[in-house]
Amino acid sequence: MFSVEDEAFRGEAREWLVGHVVGEFAALGAAGGPGSEHVGVGVRRGWERELGGGGWIGLGWDRGHGGYGNRAGSLAQQVVWAEEYARAGAPGRVGHIGENLLAPTLLAYGDEAQRRRFLPAVARGEELWCQGYSEPGAGSDLAGLRTVAVRDGDRYRISGQKVWTSLAGEADWCFVLARTDPAQRRHRGLSFLLVPMDQPGRIEVRPIRQMTGTAEFNEVFFDGAVARADHVVGGAGQGWRVAMGLLARERGVSTLVQQIGFAGELAEVVGEAVRCGAVRDPVLREQLVAQWAALKVMRWNALRTLAGGDAGAPSVAKLLWGGWHRRLGELAMAVRGAVAAVGPGDWSAGEPYQLDALQRLFLFTRADTIYGGSDEIQRNIIAERVLGLPRAERGMPRAERK
Repeated sequence: MFSVEDEAFRGEAREWLVGHVVGEFAALGAAGGPGSEHVGVGVRRGWERELGGGGWIGLGWDRGHGGYGNRAGSLAQQVVWAEEYARAGAPGRVGHIGENLLAPTLLAYGDEAQRRRFLPAVARGEELWCQGYSEPGAGSDLAGLRTVAVRDGDRYRISGQKVWTSLAGEADWCFVLARTDPAQRRHRGLSFLLVPMDQPGRIEVRPIRQMTGTAEFNEVFFDGAVARADHVVGGAGQGWRVAMGLLARERGVSTLVQQIGFAGELAEVVGEAVRCGAVRDPVLREQLVAQWAALKVMRWNALRTLAGGDAGAPSVAKLLWGGWHRRLGELAMAVRGAVAAVGPGDWSAGEPYQLDALQRLFLFTRADTIYGGSDEIQRNIIAERVLGLPRAERGMPRAERK
């Protein structure tokens, strides 16, 4: 798959990473990914600036819009960078939402003034973003959101609540999907607004403590928060089109990076099975081999669909990796047997329970088939948009459906 130029690029990327994943960045390791997004945020912000200074942010951005990053990167080179980054054990990205979600969306739907204002700061690793989509009553059913934004002269005032918002406490900006036309329903009348998070008294962030004992996600409350009217991406009322365009970009090269992390976790589970003797159990051994084979299939499927054009590819990818990762968490506990229920430290009032890495893996992966679009929603998308089956009726009790 990779050309001579790509391999030369690999050498450059590897050399840069070896020279920069040092000191506090090396000490942090690969921490900061899903399940540990709360770890070392200050160090990881410094790492973003390090990446920006080296020109490694924005490799996949469309250069036809002026090239806001420092260097171009073909699709193959983006894959190469992602692979080398994961193999180097570099810190989990704290700026991935701005680079991989906001930036491509601005390049596709934003105006030139919006690109000039926001993209250079992302490319330098200076401004962090969070995503204001899900709500308590509108998670997978995003079109049912209730956050509203009312036009007030040259600005909008936003009221409502978002939930499951990663990095909300650290982010400088949030892109918020809100209803700007109350006369419209469902996906009509929505707008995609860029909202500064530093608005005391108007924006409140409350961490959500999970069963892992940590708080990767947050609730965000908007009480008259202000967004400039010229910071509406794609125009007022076009939020659904922009939001769906963003979600289509949420999976891609990042899926391959994710799979490298999965391979490391699988190796850890296999190592545990060898240490405790569970590998001698033929059933567990077969399950471990099946996990290894399924991960290889996911990689080749991701490479096959990387260039786009397959309407169902993002949903298929989500179904594949969500189920795979959840099964891995279950397998991590199965190889340990009853010992898996015992924590690594004694109970104390200050720290009611402790978890080791595999226990955290098990607990966090319970959410894999729910967040980012539940399995049920992904299957509906495939059925309706790929197979052409009739749309499922929504918005009414099952008994009233005809």
